[in-house]
Amino acid sequence: MEMTTQQQMLVEQRLANEKKSSGVAYLLWFFLGGFSAHRFYLGQPGTAAAQLGLLWGGVLLSAVFIGIPMVVAFFIWLLIDVFLIGGLVEADTTSKRTRIMNEVSLTTRAD
Repeated sequence: MEMTTQQQMLVEQRLANEKKSSGVAYLLWFFLGGFSAHRFYLGQPGTAAAQLGLLWGGVLLSAVFIGIPMVVAFFIWLLIDVFLIGGLVEADTTSKRTRIMNEVSLTTRAD
């Protein structure tokens, strides 16, 4: 079923209210990257927990030199995240647009 102009406007309005900002994600990466705040913000709690485990597990284990490679791996991953943030924001926006379109279609059919 094709969406009407009014439905499309509703989808875009709701999407504008719900979508994540890449600027906020980059600021979180820059200032709170050690806490993986950018990953939590972008709805990636699993990879955020993995990053936290690498960093803080590595810090705790660095006294016996086992943790140093873990900390290095964390910082490499954090550096790679600079290039991934744009794609993560776009993927989040796409999934939200699909969800909102489905919701709008369902509520319109119920009327």
